[in-house]
Amino acid sequence: METPTPPVDPNTTQEEVQDHKLVIYQIMTRLFGNKKTLNKNYGTVQENGVGKFNDITEVALQEIKKLGATHVWYTGVLEHALMTDYTKHGIPLDDADVVKGRAGSPYAIKDYYDVNPDLAVNVEKRRQEFEALVERTHRNGLKVIIDFVPNHVARKYSSDAKPAGVEDFGAKDDTTVPFKPGNNFYYLPGQPLQVPAAYNPLSAAFKGPQEDSKFQENPAKASGNDVFSASPSVDDWFETVKLNYGVDYQSNRSKHFSPTPDTWLKMRDILLFWAGKGVDGFRCDMAEMVPVEFWAWVIPQVKALHPDLKFIAEIYNPAEYRNYLKTGGFDYLYDKVGLYDGVRRLMENRGQGNTADITKVWREESRGISNHMLRFLENHDEQRIASEQFAGTPWAAVPAMTVSATLGSGPVMVYFGQEVGEPGKGHEGFQGEDGRTTIFDYWGVPAHQAWMNGGKFDGGKLTQDQQRLREFYTKLLNLSSSREAIRKGKFYALTAESGTAPAGVYAYLRHTEKEQVLVLVNFNREAANYGLSLPASALAAVGADAKGSFILQDLLFDTPPLFLQPSVKTSITLAPMSAHVFLLQKK
Repeated sequence: METPTPPVDPNTTQEEVQDHKLVIYQIMTRLFGNKKTLNKNYGTVQENGVGKFNDITEVALQEIKKLGATHVWYTGVLEHALMTDYTKHGIPLDDADVVKGRAGSPYAIKDYYDVNPDLAVNVEKRRQEFEALVERTHRNGLKVIIDFVPNHVARKYSSDAKPAGVEDFGAKDDTTVPFKPGNNFYYLPGQPLQVPAAYNPLSAAFKGPQEDSKFQENPAKASGNDVFSASPSVDDWFETVKLNYGVDYQSNRSKHFSPTPDTWLKMRDILLFWAGKGVDGFRCDMAEMVPVEFWAWVIPQVKALHPDLKFIAEIYNPAEYRNYLKTGGFDYLYDKVGLYDGVRRLMENRGQGNTADITKVWREESRGISNHMLRFLENHDEQRIASEQFAGTPWAAVPAMTVSATLGSGPVMVYFGQEVGEPGKGHEGFQGEDGRTTIFDYWGVPAHQAWMNGGKFDGGKLTQDQQRLREFYTKLLNLSSSREAIRKGKFYALTAESGTAPAGVYAYLRHTEKEQVLVLVNFNREAANYGLSLPASALAAVGADAKGSFILQDLLFDTPPLFLQPSVKTSITLAPMSAHVFLLQKK
């Protein structure tokens, strides 16, 4: 009979003494402060409203900090293509044929040195209003993250805010050739761009500015999702243009990195510009679509001047994780293809989930990257937990969010409205009815607006159920960043092996020399009975005395303490969709 493999400790590297437990609160900035509740399908900014930098007040930031956040990710700050007319402020009008939604995609950047005019009370002073938000955020004990979008730009990229001496992308490109190492874009010489014939940006009911399917671009540039065609499809990122980092995609992806490509230099200067404005970190959009050699070159240079800056990679290829950490120099990576996908299946109540997915995650990440994985259940790309398309109830987040926040010592993130059960209902316009909160349309977010309560940020319009949910998130996020065992402790699995717990139940220990906590969750929609035992081998591994009995005090919910004898099973009835974080203490 084969001897069972002992539980693997994923935090065995030297970095275990470092504190990686950032708690990130992501805000879709244009939606956060919007108080209008009309929510008209394809509504204009005047009809549906838009949030401003100034709506994120001292009170709002204090409440976000009380929730447990350490960082705020302001999504959609940089100026991007949109359909609202700001020409009176000297901002060119964007062509609707290459804009998605009235409010536009926050990832179709038209000026890397400017901010979205939608977000300003005084458009002429929009950059100053953002700088004031950065200062206000810092004053309230929080740090600032913004998006850095390195892979693609809007079709009509043109910076009117660039510093003196800075040249626009493409200004000196040789457009007669498909690829040249010094070019900023890729071209299809002799072929004008053909906007997808099926594209109707505002449906049949409305017309956007200059909407005539005749957007002028000759020669056509490659689209942002690596499509080298003058006739991209409606499902492509046709509203964006791929940037050239010296990789010739049409010649077997040959690399031309010497001399340093001009795009590298331009991007370094952009990062330094925003770091100089007080930004504390960058969430780097589709980082793996940019060569790792660029990140290895740029991140050390930027950190040489701003050593505390954090770089977060949106990345979905596990085979590249270590490369983008070790070679590229990223601090943190998205853990979507891993923990998110695994716990989502457990949350969906379709019988397809398996806690073995959690075991697989920590085993695969056990050799040096666990602390660098950013865990989340919602963000601007994903469906809302409470939506019909996902779990159908926000309470399904209790076990999943507890695991996301406590499985490792890396950062955890929540998306605004998640903590009050926003269901993402409504056909917003371009985004459609998909269980997500729109990133393309002007819209109000009802559950979040109930917490915002007209700018009081006191939860005055929340239901009791929503208030209880927010209390759960507040307790979980605060204990995850304050408890030493979770913040920088080691890991010991209790239910990693098949048959050691009922289906849908999972348990593990996090521990340091000074503190041990036990995490116990039930993903099932019905109660589960579990025989909890702390074997002598487990107690020895976590540095606990196996003599005498233990008191287990729940740090997450006000439940009576448990009393355990080492190696003796204690029967526990776990409520549906429940979680416990027990502090182990000697009786």
